[in-house]
Amino acid sequence: MALTLQEGRSVRAVTDQMKSSIQQAVVIDAEKLELILAALLARGHILLEDVPGIGKTLVAKALSRSIHASFKRIQCTPDLLPSDITGSAIYNQQEQRFEFMPGPIFANVVLVDEINRASPRTQSSLLESMAEGQVTSDGFSRTLDQPFFIIATQNPIEMAGTFPLPEAQLDRFLVALNLGYPAFEDEVAILEREEHGNPLDRVDSAVSVEDILALQQAARQVDVVRPLKEYIVRLVTATRTHPDVVLGVSPRGGSAMQRCVQALALLRNRTFATPDDVKSAVPAVMGHRLLTRDRRSDTTQRVLQEVMNDVPVPVD
Repeated sequence: MALTLQEGRSVRAVTDQMKSSIQQAVVIDAEKLELILAALLARGHILLEDVPGIGKTLVAKALSRSIHASFKRIQCTPDLLPSDITGSAIYNQQEQRFEFMPGPIFANVVLVDEINRASPRTQSSLLESMAEGQVTSDGFSRTLDQPFFIIATQNPIEMAGTFPLPEAQLDRFLVALNLGYPAFEDEVAILEREEHGNPLDRVDSAVSVEDILALQQAARQVDVVRPLKEYIVRLVTATRTHPDVVLGVSPRGGSAMQRCVQALALLRNRTFATPDDVKSAVPAVMGHRLLTRDRRSDTTQRVLQEVMNDVPVPVD
């Protein structure tokens, strides 16, 4: 039986509309697109790490256009100030009082481009909004509109003049993905889409803010049975005791895993999660939360594969 939202629209229809709309502009692996949407439905945020020209910014713009919602872009540079993101009080001469002018963080979808080029002070200004959905400025806390989704990008190769994200901030991202180079046929398809115009012009607003909020609520109602919770905790615990790991996944990482698993199950048109949902989420949810001894990405992926091989999968 098809899952439905309160308005009577099926979950599958709404999510398929989003996927189809995004894929009008972006050539992207289906599993990675599913993880991006899972981060949105799980009320998380996503970090896209890859070399320039892969399409990180294009993915973010296509996602924002597929939703009839507000979108802002923050281009990070070393001289960017926290107030450039959160906003600040401006004196109104006519009213003879200070008025708060919201910064670009006040949007439903926010692209934080090249986040590692911003200073640590500016990076930290994002923490409160990512964790609590609010901004504190001039002594006042202001709630951000929902849904609120940050898509941050960074280039892991060009490190000159950058400020690596601290572990505490990496932990705030629900999912971290490496898009990778496209296959031959996919790269030809990219050229065909860009031959006579901007592929973003093909993207229509497929869903509304209310649709996203309803999907987020539906994702939180997905059942995760006790054996599956124990499976997640065993995976998390195993990362902390692995000989090649200096810093394992935190309890917050375990909670993030459960939320991502719930969203994946919903995207797969189920009201319950399965071990396959967990396995799909492990690399994207746990990878950036691990600190290995040699700090190499291939070591991280090897560790995660070993952990998944060693931890028994629940059968009931």
